[in-house]
Amino acid sequence: MKNTTLGYIERDGCYLLLHRIKKENDLNKDKWIGIGGKLEENESPEEGMLREAKEETGLTVYAPRYCGIVTFVSDVWEGEYMHLFHITDFDGQLCECDEGVLEWIPKERFAKLPQWEGDKLFLRLMQENIPFFSLKLQYEGDRLLCATLNGKQL
Repeated sequence: MKNTTLGYIERDGCYLLLHRIKKENDLNKDKWIGIGGKLEENESPEEGMLREAKEETGLTVYAPRYCGIVTFVSDVWEGEYMHLFHITDFDGQLCECDEGVLEWIPKERFAKLPQWEGDKLFLRLMQENIPFFSLKLQYEGDRLLCATLNGKQL
């Protein structure tokens, strides 16, 4: 299982989202997701989130809130532990991202855009400021088969 970061930068009721349309053979192809990526050797989740935010958006983020770990299991894609962050303190100028198109999307509009079904679950937990959580999401293709929060099936 690989370790990745996934961050949601929030401003004025909107999330900065990445529409993944630039890479072929991308497990997130055509979906709207937060920013992030693979952790490098000897890098903490917080260090990885700061680095990925800068690389993908050009923004410098401060004190990202570490919300939880999402265990992604798939019959198609490599499994991963996604370290989930919520970011409200940042500065800088947005840059172009080579993985997709960055756009500020109102939260209520985001729910209607193509995304992983399980993302709605962890976004709700993040928005409700649920204490640090562990969420396991098991997929068959793009279909969510099972979700388990802190050891209890949802």
